Amino acid sequence: MQGASTSIGYGLKYQARCIADVKADTDHTSFITGTLSLKEENEVHLIRLDSGGTELVCEGLFSHPSEIWDLASCPFDQRIFSTVFSSGESYGAAVWQIPELYGQLNSPQLEQIASLDSHTGKIKSVLWWPTGRHDKLIGVDEQNLLVWSLDSSKKTAQVHSKESAGKLHSWTGGSWDPLDLNAVALTSESVIQLWDLRTMKMSSSLERAHARAVDYDPKKQHILVTAEDESGIRVWDLRMPKFPIADLPGHAHWTWAVRCNPEYDGLILSAGTDSTVNLWFTSVRSCDTPESPTELGTRRANPLLHAYSDYEDSVYGLAWSTREPWMFASVSYDGRVVVESIKPHLSRK
Repeated sequence: MQGASTSIGYGLKYQARCIADVKADTDHTSFITGTLSLKEENEVHLIRLDSGGTELVCEGLFSHPSEIWDLASCPFDQRIFSTVFSSGESYGAAVWQIPELYGQLNSPQLEQIASLDSHTGKIKSVLWWPTGRHDKLIGVDEQNLLVWSLDSSKKTAQVHSKESAGKLHSWTGGSWDPLDLNAVALTSESVIQLWDLRTMKMSSSLERAHARAVDYDPKKQHILVTAEDESGIRVWDLRMPKFPIADLPGHAHWTWAVRCNPEYDGLILSAGTDSTVNLWFTSVRSCDTPESPTELGTRRANPLLHAYSDYEDSVYGLAWSTREPWMFASVSYDGRVVVESIKPHLSRK
């Protein structure tokens, strides 16, 4: 049972597929996760690592009206988060606020700050402005990219700009570049589209990229990591979009999520339907810095640092801790949250 010595578990009542780091909580290592039950009332759990680093404690448990398919925490206010939810055939999205005295209330209720209800297609994800305090967030549905202006004090959200995917593509998600706040990568069936938010136009694309998820490298500009539709993981330099600059083996089944570490250069997490989370190290360089054949061979020889296989179901949700970047949380479909430390493997980078 790999990784059991450092893992800390927490059980949800129902199935789940998304988890997020509470980036704005600078005093605690915190995560927020939500459930995916069609028949029961769903829940949002605010969980924190205790001061000893040995137990996950539930700091807040809140009812949520529908299945939670996507969840993201506000980067500047630890009590605010967004969800994408579904009630059968209909999809929606909203921004919520945790009540201020939630720890002292018997049955605290989430307060809906704003409904992101101008989406005409099936909404897939909500992306927050990557860093600092800002009123902009992005909604991605199958056919439209919407930039919203959020006013949490007035509890309103208005569409700032909107553009369509066109008839040939259907978007499935995306990622906002933390090093270029005008750049967004959007996934579709067979291509990754790179959009410029200043013009609301596609600036470039990665063809034949069948990606289920994407994440920008927060340490290196122009670097994008993709979870391929089947099993592999690819690393791209967006200035050379025709071919990836690195291929990682991925998973034995579908690779569903990828996350670049917020602090340690070259560390990547991936999760898949093979009930495994993999920790990778890839020393890719941008096209400005050529590699020698020896470096290239070493990099591709053994990029897998560790496989965490202490799961009994598919793993869909992954989140690095911003406060303690050697920690990450995952959630498997059976509702099991696991927090792990990668410290034992940092010396092997």
